[in-house]
Amino acid sequence: MSSACDSCPSKNGCTSQSSCPSANGTGSERTPNMIQKDPLSLGSSVKKVIGVASGKGGVGKSFVTSVLAVQLARAGYKVGIMDADVTGPSIPQAFGLVDNLLANEENLIMPEVTKSGIKAVSINLLLQDKEAPVIWRGPVLASLIKQFWSEVNWGPLDVLLIDMPPGTGDVPLTVFQSIPIDGILLVATAQDLVSMIVNKARNMASMMNVPVLGMVENMSYVKCPHCGDKIELYGDGTTIEKSAAEIGAAVLDKLPLDPEVTKLVDSGNVESVAEDLLEGTVSMCKKLLDQ
Repeated sequence: MSSACDSCPSKNGCTSQSSCPSANGTGSERTPNMIQKDPLSLGSSVKKVIGVASGKGGVGKSFVTSVLAVQLARAGYKVGIMDADVTGPSIPQAFGLVDNLLANEENLIMPEVTKSGIKAVSINLLLQDKEAPVIWRGPVLASLIKQFWSEVNWGPLDVLLIDMPPGTGDVPLTVFQSIPIDGILLVATAQDLVSMIVNKARNMASMMNVPVLGMVENMSYVKCPHCGDKIELYGDGTTIEKSAAEIGAAVLDKLPLDPEVTKLVDSGNVESVAEDLLEGTVSMCKKLLDQ
């Protein structure tokens, strides 16, 4: 076994496009109808690909990705996670993954596997210093995402979840143009600002011919520890419905801000979350996966 860093853009801790071995020869972007359904790596077969996206950072996109992966794995599906949020990777932390990725005899990256069998790749599983910043320009980031798709031995998967970076920049564009996304989930909070931000993300997906599968409202409310009543954090709770109606998508789940769940994620124990979390989103995904 050799270290995956031997063929990865993070080799030798490079922090600039000029010093990265993947900076050249990245090729032109492919349009959606040119995208191959399966990864190019030997032995990989991915049935469905779902992106988890947001128009802005800090709304809990990685949390939703992690919990959705756990719930689908519990339901018996073979699940993988591509951590495409290269400059802010958090998937390894949620699952307590610390080992560096290795490459097999074909020089393909082998994903790390969580306690419940979820396969995952992330830049933080390639860096020696987990707190080192990834100071790369767009083309280098895009090259890494392509490697995570085509040079990882994912094996057979029912679904690959892609934790996408926020916004509509280079990396989300690369994901849309280089990977056959079957649809995206939008994660948002119910602030007045959300309508404009959600529409930006929806419009980008529409331009790339990627359907919006639904919306998840995160940090929707807190429960009073004394009486159990719901306390809406952002008004009457109708903002997210209005935003969803504007883009023709359903609100699949409204998640509370729960300190106990936060502790599980921060301690690397996301696989211990309650089974009823994200029920609506899991139900939608099951219908898609069972088609």
